[in-house]
Amino acid sequence: MSAERRLGDRIARSIYRDPDYLDDPVLGDYLQLLWQPLLAAARQRGEVPTELAERLAWELMISRDRRVNAFALPGGYLGVNLGLLAVTDRPEELASVLAHELSHVSQRHIARLMSNEQRMAPWMIAGMILGALAAGSNPNAAGAAIAGSSAVAAQQSLNFSRDMEREADRIGFGVMTGAGFDGQGFVGMFDKLQQASRLNDDGAFPYLRSHPLNSERIADMQARLPAGAPAAGPRADAPVRATGLPSAALHALAAARARVLAERNSTRWAAWVELGQAAGARAPELYAGAMSAQRLGQHARAAEFAARLRQATAGSDARQAADALALELLLSPGASPNPELLTELRDAALAAESRAQVLLGAQAALASGQAPRAAARLQTWVVERPRDALAWQLLSRAHQAQGQTLRAVRADAEARAAHFDWDGALERLKAAQALPPAQRNADPIELAIVDSRRRDVELRLREAMREDERR
Repeated sequence: MSAERRLGDRIARSIYRDPDYLDDPVLGDYLQLLWQPLLAAARQRGEVPTELAERLAWELMISRDRRVNAFALPGGYLGVNLGLLAVTDRPEELASVLAHELSHVSQRHIARLMSNEQRMAPWMIAGMILGALAAGSNPNAAGAAIAGSSAVAAQQSLNFSRDMEREADRIGFGVMTGAGFDGQGFVGMFDKLQQASRLNDDGAFPYLRSHPLNSERIADMQARLPAGAPAAGPRADAPVRATGLPSAALHALAAARARVLAERNSTRWAAWVELGQAAGARAPELYAGAMSAQRLGQHARAAEFAARLRQATAGSDARQAADALALELLLSPGASPNPELLTELRDAALAAESRAQVLLGAQAALASGQAPRAAARLQTWVVERPRDALAWQLLSRAHQAQGQTLRAVRADAEARAAHFDWDGALERLKAAQALPPAQRNADPIELAIVDSRRRDVELRLREAMREDERR
């Protein structure tokens, strides 16, 4: 594993522990609809050679932060704030930011900056990056992460240069359009950022500081658009495009979800509920209204909005998002029971391939007393996706519901390992080995897996200790 990847894993581990880290399968699925075509296009264009594709994580991480920001980290990790999702109007705008950040990684900008700072220990770079991310949302955490004036000064030198920004724009534009997205999204996003810049950025747009705009960058992107390109993208009610990329209608639901998840003010929730009550409420307003009503304890109204939303999205790529919300609401504490709808949505979700549907379907199976069914679906899922911590947590619950304690404890250990919590994983594996003989010996194959995984985790811990000694 490269030094860059090890540093990225170290930073990712800290982010996983941050209260603002958000593993939201619905938004995660939506981001993947944008991310996977971009990554495929980058590989096809030769921007991401096979060796680089296999060496880096290429993982998206979501933060609850309401500020408009996205960031590339060492090791191929990319972060997206809820504020960025909430402010974008079309998938092309969000795709432009992801393509830009992807290009910073593929062009080795981060690795080059790290090599320029060889005088700095990796832990110092990691702390500096975490401090930069924390600044604004939690000044105290930022001060703790960036310790000392030398680190603060060095942080400035790790900012991307103007040449790197232009290169990320140029290659990102090619990756984005190569993936089938409308290049107007790049210009549209620049317009949003430029307007924020004219308002003297009050801190809500930290992206402007890490990726400062200038007239040259904006003019370069405008010049890349074909002659006669429209000034705006497709309408929010435009149909799914033949390319299979997400529609503006689906993006509008994702943006609505981001706004509600980022909001902690009940007054705002009440305002969204009021908008949803209007006879002509659009799909995004129904979505935000349903989530807000659930948070305010208005479960009947939330169910009503969800039903209207499912009807409004029938026949579109947004219908699955509407179904996921309906199932999520049915599983929330205090929701009015609807066994027929729960069964319909649960069975469809368990048969689906999207992460949100599978995990919601498993939760529904557990809630309806079908733990073996949940376990079977989740076991298949984690075999192909061993770093899905949330799936492992649900699998642990499913095993525990069946009295399979050894399997439940091991799944809990895997959930911790998925987030690089090697100490926690080792503690749970030791707990599995310390179970009464009757519980251990009833499942000899699982016990052998536990023994093997303990050795793996202990090796990881020794490697981490050696890195700490080199500080």
